[in-house]
Amino acid sequence: MTGDASKAQAALQDTVREAALRSARDEPPSDRLWFFRDARWRCLAVSEQDLQAEPGILEEEAEISPGAPMQIEKLDPNQLAVWISAAPEPQRSALSLFYLDEFSLREMLVLLEMTAGELSELISSGRRQFQAWLDAATPYEGE
Repeated sequence: MTGDASKAQAALQDTVREAALRSARDEPPSDRLWFFRDARWRCLAVSEQDLQAEPGILEEEAEISPGAPMQIEKLDPNQLAVWISAAPEPQRSALSLFYLDEFSLREMLVLLEMTAGELSELISSGRRQFQAWLDAATPYEGE
């Protein structure tokens, strides 16, 4: 999310430190999502300083192809993460949480502080943009 592993690690350490301080004051984090929200906001603060989307990477959209799963299989595993990291906020967070597949819809809405419609639009648009990038990076040759 930050585009830099050391910055992400520092944000996570700051989040854990804050949780420990809250617990020491007898004010522990309210729920398990607190950790994700706090770490996300810290990462956003760091990334706003110097993470820039690759020019043109998110400008085009394409309809989701039935061959998308085969196109994705051709990718290096890090390519999806790199592509998502180039998305602007809050789309980057929405896509990250969606593809992590660890959170329920309700949890994602709480973490991202948005409505279901907003989340749906960000994911839908992101998937179409990703399909356009996939088509350029790994064209589907059909069966």
